[in-house]
Amino acid sequence: MDTHHKILLLDDDPDLLEMYREILEQLPSQPEIHTAASGARAMALLEAHPFRLLITDLKMPKMDGLQVLSIVRRKYPLLRTVVLTSVADENFRSRVYALGVDLFWQKPATENEIKMFRECVESLMDRNEDSGFRGVQSKSLVDIIQLECISHSSSVLRITNGPLSGKIWIDSGELVDAETDDTRGEDAFLKILAWRAGSFETLPGEATRARTIFKSYNALLLETAQLLDEAASNNDGDGSRPATRGIPAVAQMDGVEFVLTTKGPGKENFEARGLENPERVEAWTRQTLERFRTLGERLQAGPLEQIEALGPQRHVALAQPGETALCVGWRAVLSGDEVRERMKKVVTIWAS
Repeated sequence: MDTHHKILLLDDDPDLLEMYREILEQLPSQPEIHTAASGARAMALLEAHPFRLLITDLKMPKMDGLQVLSIVRRKYPLLRTVVLTSVADENFRSRVYALGVDLFWQKPATENEIKMFRECVESLMDRNEDSGFRGVQSKSLVDIIQLECISHSSSVLRITNGPLSGKIWIDSGELVDAETDDTRGEDAFLKILAWRAGSFETLPGEATRARTIFKSYNALLLETAQLLDEAASNNDGDGSRPATRGIPAVAQMDGVEFVLTTKGPGKENFEARGLENPERVEAWTRQTLERFRTLGERLQAGPLEQIEALGPQRHVALAQPGETALCVGWRAVLSGDEVRERMKKVVTIWAS
């Protein structure tokens, strides 16, 4: 039985069809590549064969790519679709995504872009129907962010995960800002990427959005992947469920002396590990966070993300991912940078 998936390439330029055929023949899954030089021919092939993926140009005579995609959406709702075009037009992008296209690619011109295109197509070929982020077809959120940045797009990704929601702002291919209900900047970006599934939509870009993220998208995605991998290391042997969560997971981290969480005054609202007098620390945690938030508002410095205090006997760091405030004591041998980075991991563990 033939287990190789089939890809249909649609473009009215025969030279480009041959070039992209050669590119896709290098995919690890070794798909069967079919080509069509017109929309009518593509529709006939789709009727005759069970294709896994359609890759189409937009501007073609008679039946253009948008018309083909409109028909495909109705007749073949499970068919994955990719637009491969030289048209750099935000209106076209919006119309294409409204049709439920999985990927919108500017035709790659460099070896690196070709490599990225090939990797994204391979990811689409392997993706399960019931996992990942979904518009009309299943997608990886990392794929979407990379695609937006590589194509130098300006857009806002709105992501929902059950009752949770967040946005990621991209301007001319650069990550600008991220926001959830309770965080902003890199921490919000990290929190959104920790959501394993959900749905998203692509909105028009906002050129006036204030910038809170200054790292490159590659650096930030790599850092996020590393933090999530480390958080996942708290899973049991088969990775099916977390062995420890919350305070136990944080308390096991190297360098942690104590952990306290609080949702408000009263013993029923806080929990602590490694503290002899948690009531005083709990009250200090709430008061300190509130004072720094008030100071930030007066200075118009943006939302409070994290506080680190370094001392001769121990260091203390505060953060508030969501409704829960975190206070973590760290060994004094750690540097300020180490406390800052490890506290980011704490927030990641808490969010996951």
